[in-house]
Amino acid sequence: MNTKWMERTALMIGDTGINKLIKAHVLVMGLGGVGSYAAEALARTGVGTLTIVDGDVVDPTNRNRQLQALSSTHGQSKAQLMLQRLTDINPEIKINCINVFQDPTEVQILVSKQYDYVVDAIDSISPKLFALKAAFEAGNKIVSSMGAGGKMDPTKVRVVDISKTNICPLAHQIRKKLREHNISKGIKAVYSEELPMRESIMHTDGSNYKKSAYGTISYLPAVFGLTCASVVIRDLVDWQPITAQQNARK
Repeated sequence: MNTKWMERTALMIGDTGINKLIKAHVLVMGLGGVGSYAAEALARTGVGTLTIVDGDVVDPTNRNRQLQALSSTHGQSKAQLMLQRLTDINPEIKINCINVFQDPTEVQILVSKQYDYVVDAIDSISPKLFALKAAFEAGNKIVSSMGAGGKMDPTKVRVVDISKTNICPLAHQIRKKLREHNISKGIKAVYSEELPMRESIMHTDGSNYKKSAYGTISYLPAVFGLTCASVVIRDLVDWQPITAQQNARK
């Protein structure tokens, strides 16, 4: 494999790290504002095999936060667009592209396979919970994105075990439901300590005025996605931070 384009990455993680990434297989579930950035960061860092999953197509409202969403791509498959984009970044990458909505049985089969890492960027509670449960029970390492909507401050984003999340309404719901399945810890979560803006909630039409989604700003889902990718990459290469003492000896 031609690794010349990875020379700046090799300066950070060495040839050993590059080889670990080339051999790695990562599953990215959901290719919206979080997942699209996570998938691209993984591809640009040199992960050799990606399985990307999203059955949706680009909507005009996706353009404020999703990499593949352009005025020219409305109505096109998000997964197929990411496939084209990622193979243009690295023609040698292996991508399993799943561009259909998966039912629970198919999701269980998919996430029960062995991956070096699973990135959960699903934004609907029931599919998210089902995927996390199945991936966890299969023994896969998981990083899961919590709610990026209704928030503005990227400095509030944190990475902790799911059991230690707080403030985030989505994290609260996922924690509660996972405990019902005897899963209380062991899933890394990317979440924000910022309170979501209630006034940014978008409501659906209809008599019940049901809450459907928070507003989003362009950069916050990207921060979540890039943070998810950083968790995967650092774990795959066994990265350890340099201490002040080590730095002083150089």
